[in-house]
Amino acid sequence: MKPWLFDILACPMDKHYPLKLIIFSYENPDEFKAIFEAYEKRTADSEDIIEISREKEISYLKDNIFIQKNPIETYIELIISSINELDYIIDKSQSELSSKCLKLAGTDVKNKIREFSKNIDIDQIDRILPELVFLNKIKIEIEIESGVLFCEKCNRWFPIIETIPQMLPDEYREERKEIEWIQSKKNLLDETFLNQDLKPFKI
Repeated sequence: MKPWLFDILACPMDKHYPLKLIIFSYENPDEFKAIFEAYEKRTADSEDIIEISREKEISYLKDNIFIQKNPIETYIELIISSINELDYIIDKSQSELSSKCLKLAGTDVKNKIREFSKNIDIDQIDRILPELVFLNKIKIEIEIESGVLFCEKCNRWFPIIETIPQMLPDEYREERKEIEWIQSKKNLLDETFLNQDLKPFKI
């Protein structure tokens, strides 16, 4: 599952949004190294990621997260909203760099884009292009291999197995298969989570 998908997922049972995401593993955690190093050096190439256009004195942007062009003010609002979704992610993987990148996105990257939003000027967009590229790469290029999506309203958990979020209604879920799978990941879940009245199956 690509992290960008988490931005739009809601509970299929009660439509609650946002969900909580607990990440167990990534398909290729080594990808974080190149993303992090490019950001640190501020050498990220934005040409194939950020597209800027101008029509009737209005500047538009689009990228790989928001593929439809938006006026720059709207685009920046959407980007900040996408960053805010990171607050609902808990990284339990063994990758130190993944946690570092997620934290970086939610602090330095977010702060720089917020600062830019106070006085938006398309001629100054180069100041935050490394931040925009960094966020795009985290959201679009990284693949979550396994994890759990959790609805804090109804206490339902949904597994992410082999990159696929399994978000079927209760009556179509395979209890035995899902319980066996989550039991194999139980060491990555804390007691606070496990002691809840979890649905549709107790862990």
